[in-house]
Amino acid sequence: MVRTSEGRNENWQVSPRNPDGGRRREGPHIGSIRVTPIRVILVVALLGSLGYTFFALTVRDTSQIPMLSSGAAILGLVFSALALAGGISMWRAGVDRRQAASFGMAVLGGIAAMIALGCFAFAIVLALLWTA
Repeated sequence: MVRTSEGRNENWQVSPRNPDGGRRREGPHIGSIRVTPIRVILVVALLGSLGYTFFALTVRDTSQIPMLSSGAAILGLVFSALALAGGISMWRAGVDRRQAASFGMAVLGGIAAMIALGCFAFAIVLALLWTA
């Protein structure tokens, strides 16, 4: 390990190598997508909120409208987080000079933001209907 006079490791950015000399991927992957804790949380939150909203659609009770409103609000929060993640990914791809990936993340993040705003609007309309 090479250390500088300040005690830092100079090789902290070096990735592990395969026997053939190529760079090795770190951490778990599904295909080419790296599995990170944030991605797992977002997928679980998206599936959970979609499941809750579909369950609220099947309830035929006086609590259906509040359940739909809260489900839409949570879905809006999840899509807002996805839009934020798309913006961060777009920025990182732009800094790395990957223009196609940056453009794709910008488009996907924008779509997620529009869905989030639609979910929030739907939740507000349902909340107004419930109180009327």
